[in-house]
Amino acid sequence: MGERQERPAVLELRDVVIEQLSVGPGDNNCYLLRCRATDEQLMIDAASEPERLLEMCGGRLDSVVTTHQHWDHWQNALPQVVAATGARTHAGEPDIPGITVPTDVPLHDGDVVSCGEIDLTVIRLTGHTPGSVALLYDDPGGHPHLFTGDSLFPGGPGRTTKPENFTSLMNDLESRVFGKLPDDTWFYPGHGDDSTLGEERPKLDEWRARGW
Repeated sequence: MGERQERPAVLELRDVVIEQLSVGPGDNNCYLLRCRATDEQLMIDAASEPERLLEMCGGRLDSVVTTHQHWDHWQNALPQVVAATGARTHAGEPDIPGITVPTDVPLHDGDVVSCGEIDLTVIRLTGHTPGSVALLYDDPGGHPHLFTGDSLFPGGPGRTTKPENFTSLMNDLESRVFGKLPDDTWFYPGHGDDSTLGEERPKLDEWRARGW
């Protein structure tokens, strides 16, 4: 484990500000998006250390999206963050039974989650869990930004436990992500460093062949 990240990393785009903070023993990445036009805020994966997440959002939050049901992405912080802010909760519909915090908005492939004047398109990526979702922000002033949870990392897809789950995840990644988005798409995983689709695209055949 590397040096503890004390302050959020900040990316300032034309219409939205994106902050990233690594929290908890698993170094989960939490992302906060703030619409410049309305100041509405959306959090992706309120994973752990609720006091730090509440500090990052200033105790004010409109929505939380949980990318998938695995406990490390919600258990330690989501209940407290939602209780403190009244934020609406979102998650992929098949994963909702695995998240004990009630989900207000079930998500499906192609849905749009709005944060003020910012729209995020839901991309369903089945395999790491049944209802894993990625969120796409297509920046009109630049390139696309994709928040992938644990479905895509630099170096490979997320962990799967059965061959059929791996095949499903690779099929979805190739058809819904790499097959539709350009190389300059920057993606942000649930743990670790970010990367671009162009950096990872040449490795797809290798991932498929190795089976993980």
